[in-house]
Amino acid sequence: MKIRFLGAAGTVTGSRYLLTHGGQNLLVDCGLFQGVKNIRSRNWKPFPVAPKDISAIVLTHAHLDHSGYLPRLMREGFDGPVWTTPASRELVEILLEDSAHLQEEDARHANRHGYSKHHPAEPLYTAEDARHAMKHVRSTGFGEPVTIGPFHVTFSGAGHILGAASIRVECAGKSITFSGDLGRPDDPVMKPPEPLAPTDWLVVESTYGDRLHPKDDPYETLAGIVSRTAARGGTVLLPSFAVGRAQALMYLLSRLMDEHRIPELPVFLDSPMAIDVTGVFRHYRHEHRLSQDACDRVRDAVTYTRTPEESEALASNRYPKVIIAGAGMLNGGRILHQLIAFGADPRNTVVIAGFQAEGTRGDALLKGKRSLRIFGSDVPINCEVTQIEGLSAHADYSEILDWLRPLERAPRRVFVTHGEPVASDSLRQKLEHELGWSAVVPEQDEAFDLK
Repeated sequence: MKIRFLGAAGTVTGSRYLLTHGGQNLLVDCGLFQGVKNIRSRNWKPFPVAPKDISAIVLTHAHLDHSGYLPRLMREGFDGPVWTTPASRELVEILLEDSAHLQEEDARHANRHGYSKHHPAEPLYTAEDARHAMKHVRSTGFGEPVTIGPFHVTFSGAGHILGAASIRVECAGKSITFSGDLGRPDDPVMKPPEPLAPTDWLVVESTYGDRLHPKDDPYETLAGIVSRTAARGGTVLLPSFAVGRAQALMYLLSRLMDEHRIPELPVFLDSPMAIDVTGVFRHYRHEHRLSQDACDRVRDAVTYTRTPEESEALASNRYPKVIIAGAGMLNGGRILHQLIAFGADPRNTVVIAGFQAEGTRGDALLKGKRSLRIFGSDVPINCEVTQIEGLSAHADYSEILDWLRPLERAPRRVFVTHGEPVASDSLRQKLEHELGWSAVVPEQDEAFDLK
C-alpha cells in the first residue's frame, strides 16, 4: 500500500490523500484549495492522477476544503462512488450547490465589471456539475464498514461538525487512519471525537498544531462585544461558516438573551446555506449536545433572510442588530455585501471567530488591514474589528495529543498534515518529543510506501 499527498501538505486546505494498492486507487477527501492566490490556483491545474483511474472517494466531512473539488474531478473523468456519513451527505449537497452558485455568480460579476484577467471569466464548476456529482455520493453509518476493492473503510465520529468522521482504512492486513478535522472535547454544541483505535499509520490534522485555545470563555466575550456595540447603536457582523459555526453562534446568542446578558436584539441569519444546514442540524440531534427545546429556542430567536431582497433590506437597516452571514473567512458570500454596507461605520463591529487561513480577508483584518478589496473596489473598514478564539471547532495541540495518548502501541509513523508549515512542524516535534512517536510533515505530492 502506498500513500501520496495531493493536498493539505504544507497548507491548511485542499485535503486530498491517495491510497494505492494492487492497481486500485482510493482518494481520501477531495477538497478545494482556498486562501492565497498561488494556493487557489492549484484548483485549476490538471489533477495529478488521471481521475478515471480513481476507484472511489471517501470523505471525512462536508467542509469544502475536504469535499469541494468533487464536481470538478467528475467533470475531468472520475465516475466512481463517493462514500461518507449520512449527515455529511446532506451537508455536501448543500455546500456544493452553494459553492457552484457563488462561483457562477463571481464569474458573472467579473465579466460584467471587467476585473478578471481571464476573458471570459469561468467558474471552476457549475450548479449542474454539482448536481451530477451528488448522484455518486452514498452514505454509511458510523461503525458500518464499506469494502472498496482491497480497501475496508470504517467511519468513526470526529466531533467538529455534523457527520464529521475519522476514517480507518484496512488493506492487506495493515491499517491507516485519517483523523479528518478533529473536534474538541468540550465543544458547546458538538460531541467529542470517538477514541482512536490502534493503527499502523496515522494521518493527523494540525490546524492548531502550534497553539492552545485561550482559557477565556467565548460566551463571556460574545456578551461583551454585543453589549458594547448595541450601546453605541451599532450592528454586529459575525462572518461564519454555514456548517457548525453559524449554529453555535445562534445557540450562544439565544442563551445570552434568555439570561438577559445582552439586549433583546434582532438576530439575522443571512445565509441560505446556513439556513438549510440548520434544518439538517435539527434532524441529527443524536450527533450533537443540544436538546429539542434548545433547538427550538435557537430557531425562534433568529430571523432567516433567505432571499437577495431580504439581505439587501438588512444593508439599509441602521438599527442595532446582529447579522450572521457567510463566509467564515470573508472569502465570499453575503458577508461581503454587509461589510460594504457596515464596515465604514465605527459604531459597528465585525467579529472574527475561529481560524483564518493565510491570505483570506479575515486573516488580513486580524493583521490590521483596514481596507479590503471586494468586487474590484477598495472598501474601508473603520468599524471595530475583534476576535473570538474559543469558538474554534478544531482541537488544539494539547487536545490532539490527549486524543492520541491512550494508544498502547505507537503507529509506525504519523503524517502531520492540514496545517500551515509552522503549525504542522510544531505538532511533529511534540509527537516526537512528548510521545516518542515517529512523525513527518509530508510535502505536496510526496509519496510513501507503507511497508
